[in-house]
Parts: sequence; structure tokens; C-alpha cells
Amino acid sequence: MNRPARIAYMAMIFVFLYLPIVVLVIYSFNSAKYGTAWSGATLKWYWRMLDNRLLIASMINSLIVATASSVVATFIGTLAAVAFHRYRFFGRKVLYSMLYVVMLSPDIVMGISLLMFFIWIGMEPGFTTLMLSHITFCLPFVVVTIYARISGFDPNIIEAAKDLGAGEFQTFRHVILPMIWPAVLSGWLLSFTLSLDDVIVSFFVTGPTFEILPLRIYSMVRLGVKPEINALSTVLFAVTLVAVIVSQLLLKEKKS
Repeated sequence: MNRPARIAYMAMIFVFLYLPIVVLVIYSFNSAKYGTAWSGATLKWYWRMLDNRLLIASMINSLIVATASSVVATFIGTLAAVAFHRYRFFGRKVLYSMLYVVMLSPDIVMGISLLMFFIWIGMEPGFTTLMLSHITFCLPFVVVTIYARISGFDPNIIEAAKDLGAGEFQTFRHVILPMIWPAVLSGWLLSFTLSLDDVIVSFFVTGPTFEILPLRIYSMVRLGVKPEINALSTVLFAVTLVAVIVSQLLLKEKKS
């Protein structure tokens, strides 16, 4: 395949992936309330979105869940990644492989299995079950991200710290953590994005007393796509895009 053909092929892929999002963003500024006919640019749908109390409350709930679950998943995932790299214990490879099982499992399977588990242990669907579920599917991404970075370090650095009298906590605090900090922040951003965008798992594990934004949007779309939804989706896409870009930049190694 020659160069022009490769460029055209890649262009078609990107058009297929991102053209619907571009259309969504454009029509979030369309003054027409119904239909797809362009009738002028406006920002009134963004202002009307801010006046919708249910949407704002759902957004606040989503931000709370995404922030809290990503912090917990990053904390546990960081310790797990360091343990997988530094220590050799029975079942280590099996446990690490199970992380990929969780990552590759269909969302609907995970949602149903988590719901059945919570029912089995007697937990009522709500904020707590939603938090635990988001931590569960975010955790493997954090571990894999941090483990990939820590595996590229020179092990002699850690050995040198131990030779100089540093204990386990001091080695982690002053040597390992500064080296993996970009991956830790990247894992947090990735977890935050995954939690903020999740619909399927959240649909199964949340209760009627606690509604998050993706489920609110889903319930509104079933009655027809309103301009406020286009505006809100544009805002969410912008937040997600920024988080993903920052995450990828932090993963890049600094050039020497």
C-alpha cells in the first residue's frame, strides 16, 4: 500500500470514529429545538443545562463517585503494582493474570455479577455498591499502568537505597514513588474517566435514591434527544478528552 492510500485509509478511520462527535458538538450550538436543520448559533442550551437542577445534581453525584473511586483505586493499585514487581509469592502470576480478566470482561457480565454478589451479601443498591463497583473495574487499569512503568526502572536503584540503610517504607516513599508518580497520576486520570463515563455497570448496581449523570442522560435520551443533552455531552466529551490527553502525556518517557 503506497503512502497516499495509507493516508486515505487512516483518514477514513478517523472520520468514521470522530465525525459523529463533531456533529454532536456543532448541533449543541444550534438554536433550533427540534430537527437537524441549522437555524443559527446560540449558547442558550448551555445556560438551560445549568438551570436543570436534576442534571446538575446528577453531575455532582458523578463527580463525587468518580473522584472517590479513582482515589481509592489508585491507592490500592499503586501498592499492588509495587508488590507484583518487588515480591515473589505464591499465585503471583495467577493474580496478575486475573487483572486482565476483569479488564476484558464485558461490562454487562461485570454488572450482573456484581449485582448478584451484592444481593448475596445483603447490600442494598446505592452509593456504596456503586463506589465498590467503580473501584473494582478501575483497579486493574491502575495496576497495569503503574506496573508497566516500574518494570522499566533499573533495579539497582532500589538495591542502592537498601544498601544505604533505607527501610521498605523509606524506599517506597523516597525512591519508588517519585519515579512512578507520572504513572500514578495517569492511572488516577484514567480511573476518573472510566468512572465518569460508565453506564452499563452503574445501571445494575446503583439504586433509585442515587442517580449519576450517565444514567440520567440515558433516561432522557429514551424520550428523545434534547438540545440540552447535546450541550451536556459536549462538556463531558471535553472533560474526558482533556483527561485522556493529560494521561497519555504523563505516560510518555522524558527524552534524555
